[in-house]
Order: sequence, then structure tokens, then C-alpha cells
Amino acid sequence: MTELKQFKLPDVGEGLTEADIVKWHVQPGDRVTINQVIVEIETAKAVVELPSPFEGVVADLLAAEGATVDVGTPILSVSTGEGADGSAPAGAAPAEAAAPGTGAPPTEAAAPAGAAAPAGAGAPPEAAEITAPRPAAEQAAASADPRTDAAALSAADAVAGTQESAPREERQAVLVGYGVKLGRTTRRQRKPTAAGPAASAAPGATAAVPAEAAVPAEAAVPAGTAAPAEAALPAAGPAGTTAPRATPAAVPPNGERRAEGLASARALAKPPVRKLARDLGVDLDTLTGSGPQGSITRDDVQQAVRPPAAEPAGAGQATAGMAAVTAVPREERIAIRGVRKHTAAAVTASAFTAPHVTEFLQLDVTGSTEALARLRELPEFAGLRVSPLLLAARALIVAAARHPMINSSWDEEAREIVVHHYVNLGIAAATERGLVVPNVKDAHAMSLPELARALGQLTETARAGKTTPADLAHGTITITNVGVFGVDAGTPILTPGEAAILALGQIKDAPWVHEGELAVRKVATLALSFDHRIVDGDLGSTVLSDVGAMLADPLRMLAWG
Repeated sequence: MTELKQFKLPDVGEGLTEADIVKWHVQPGDRVTINQVIVEIETAKAVVELPSPFEGVVADLLAAEGATVDVGTPILSVSTGEGADGSAPAGAAPAEAAAPGTGAPPTEAAAPAGAAAPAGAGAPPEAAEITAPRPAAEQAAASADPRTDAAALSAADAVAGTQESAPREERQAVLVGYGVKLGRTTRRQRKPTAAGPAASAAPGATAAVPAEAAVPAEAAVPAGTAAPAEAALPAAGPAGTTAPRATPAAVPPNGERRAEGLASARALAKPPVRKLARDLGVDLDTLTGSGPQGSITRDDVQQAVRPPAAEPAGAGQATAGMAAVTAVPREERIAIRGVRKHTAAAVTASAFTAPHVTEFLQLDVTGSTEALARLRELPEFAGLRVSPLLLAARALIVAAARHPMINSSWDEEAREIVVHHYVNLGIAAATERGLVVPNVKDAHAMSLPELARALGQLTETARAGKTTPADLAHGTITITNVGVFGVDAGTPILTPGEAAILALGQIKDAPWVHEGELAVRKVATLALSFDHRIVDGDLGSTVLSDVGAMLADPLRMLAWG
């Protein structure tokens, strides 16, 4: 007995209310196991892989890639239980087949000629649900025959009895917040669907084909074998003669059938592709999709607006010149979602909630560059990235220990300032999905090699789009390296809930007065933004000066740390 279960989008943490479907790892008809990764979703903070809480066969994908789905909305349906893969248990005979010679009417009408065999006979899972429409005359005859209704009720009672006697399932451990409940969910049995006639009536015949005259497809095809399209027997005519056999119609494969069904209502394409087509003035209904399940891809749309092949020399030069110009939209609209949506809300809340003050300090960091060169030669840093950001991060951690108020946050509801005596150091990382700020937990307790390793791992994870919500939460102070973009400084916006953020500019050769003489030195600029509700000007200036002093002379980190 199979059961259709729906997988609802869970809350993956931090109270998120929605997520975008990035990529499906399964398709209808695929078999899945518990904890198998089935889909990638993008929340307001990170891309998360979701495992399956069920074992069975994927019946349908309820949300398309690129769609924004609210938490708690079903996104996948899975057929579970015996026969979920479409095969009947060994030795089990179809319940609808009547015993020979008993005269008992079958509970279901025969499948129409040319229809696919049941799902267990090698056809796709959806094939069992496709039935041809019944003529009005046959529907009237079936509704007038009390034996058909009685047989249908008997089949429904038999199935209901099977559900009640099914064994209870053990609860399985899953990776999401809910899973398979104890016992099997009882669902109302669907009324058996009567199929249409096997063939058209003979010329001149007006009487409908009785429902009991047809042979069920299940009785005609052994379990586990592929039934040919002609397996169904022709229905008998009113005079007992056999009506002419209709030409069997081939059932399209699963993907083609799904594509045809969607195309009949609306062309199958992702939202970005639809937008591109709208901008370029392309009608999607006129295109033939080359993507999965017949979907229209970006290449299909661009191919539609590409100029035709060049004509022979001297023929239609003016037309060819105009066609060579590729249509370029004057404007482009990008949906605000995912990380961009979260970043916009965060910086807006920060800019209009915390009064920002930014101070700048230009300094000679030649001592730091020399120290970095020596650190790279040590075996403790083998295979690690030793960059100016590493020393700047260590200097900020030491400064936060010397001046704890810079490592604090404002609690508006409690009307309190929360001073953190630990450092969860945030690292602003630019990724293809936008700006994310994961943080190194308890960075104050790490040695310099451990901090270098943690910074490298956090940055690689962020750029790969695999940052988890836990890595993005509970930061206390942030550092950003704008120097990698070739700029000297900026006015960074505070991460919401934090009191300060330090920006490190590029290190470049510049004239500098060193020991009373003009010389070319390695010079950089630091910028410190802080929340003026918590940090006064003297404290902010002192912290920035301390960080600068440690970068100018790295030995101070040992003295102060």
C-alpha cells in the first residue's frame, strides 16, 4: 500500500520565514532514501542543503527552481510504502480482477486501447493516473448500472481495511526539524477512476459499451512485465460483435508528458529566463525548449534574437547591417532576494538606527610586511594564507581586550549595553551571492596559526556559498579588507548589533618620513566606524591608535596581548 507524503520547507534556523529554491537534486520518478540531499535552498543568509525525511519515490516537485517559498509550504511529494516504486508485491494478484466464470463485475473499467500499463509494469509513475475522457453515452450507462457503484464501494472498503491493518512504522532520525511520525497517516481512499472505452463503436452503433464487458488491464498484464499498448481487449458491441480495434496511441515519456502539460497552459521557463525574454521581446510560446523536461533556457531565448546567417556578398547589405546589431535592453531589473535582500535590510537598519562615526589613520606598516615574510617561513604556517588581514585581525582582538566597550552591543528592549568578554570576529566576504559576514567563534582564544586557519576556512566556505546560518550569527566585532579591491579606505557600515567595524586599506609604496629622513615605505590606511551611542570619540580614537601602533610595530601585540 503506497502513501503520498509531502515534504514542507522547514525553518533552517534564525527564525527565517522564506527561502529560494536554488537547485533540485532529484526529479519525479527518482527513488530517495532518508537523509539523502534532495534540494539546495537559499535563505536570507546562506545556501543550505536539505535532506529527505522520507524513503520512497519522488512523485512531484511542488516548487520550481528560482521560486521563493514560505516556511511550511510543501515543496516535494514522495510515494512511500510497498509498491512505491510501482511494483506489486510478489505473489499478489490485483484486487480488481474478478475470478473467471463467477460473473462478478470488475471494480474498474479497462484501460483504453493504446494506454500505458500500470506503473509497476514499466511505465512512469504518473502513467497510472492518465485516463482518457469517457464519452457521455458511456458515462450515462456506467452511472445507471448499480453493479458498477457497488463494485467501487467494495474496492474502497477493501483498501480501507488494508490501511487499518498496516503495521506501525518506527520513527526515523532525520536532519531537519520534523520527520516521520509514529504510525501511518490515514488518508481517504480516492474513488477508482473509470477508463474510457477501448475502441470506437462500430459504424452505425448507438448503444454504449457496458462497463463489465471490458477486461481490467491489471488482469491482462502480469506484474513486473511491460505491457504492450494493445494488451487491453476490445470491448464488445451491442450485438456481441467485436468493434474495430483503434490504433494505439503511444504514451510519451514522463519528461515529455510533463512538458506538454505545462506548455499547454504556459511555457516552462525559470523567472530569470522569462525576464530576459520579456526584455528582448521574445514570445516564449513560440520557442522549443532544450532544457530539462522541455524547459526553455537562456540560450534558447538568445538564439531567438541572434541575427541570421550572413547573406552572399552584394545581397541585402542594408538588411544584413541592421540584423548584425544584437538587441540589448536599455534597462535590466533584478529580483531582490536571498543575500541581497538580507544585506539591504541589515545595512538600512544599521545606518538609520546606530549613529555612525568613522575615523581614519594612515600609518607605516613596513614592520608588519617584514613580519609577515618571516611568518611565512615558519613550519607552523605551512599551507596557510599569511596576509596583512591576519595581523590586523590579531591587533583588533588585542585592542578589544584592552578596551572591552568597543566589543559591545546595544540592547534596545532591555535598555542595556551588553559588553562581550569574548570575541566572535566577523569577516566581511564578497561572494557571487552578495556580501556575507561570517564570524570566527572565540577568536580571542586562538593562537596565530589557528586564527590563520580559521580565517582561510571561513573565507573559502563563504565564497563557495556554503556558509551556514550558525556561522553568520552572534558576531561581536567585524573587520573588512577593502585593500584587496585597490582602494585606500572607506566608511564601513556597522554589522547590526555590533559597536565597531575596522576597514583595512591597500598597502602601497609611498613617501614617508622615517627616522627624520624621507624614504619610500609601505603605507596603509585604517578606518574605524563605531556606534556613537556606545563609543565616545576618545574611546574610538584610542582603539584606532592602538591597532595602528601594533601594525607599525608587531612586537606590541606580544607586549599587550
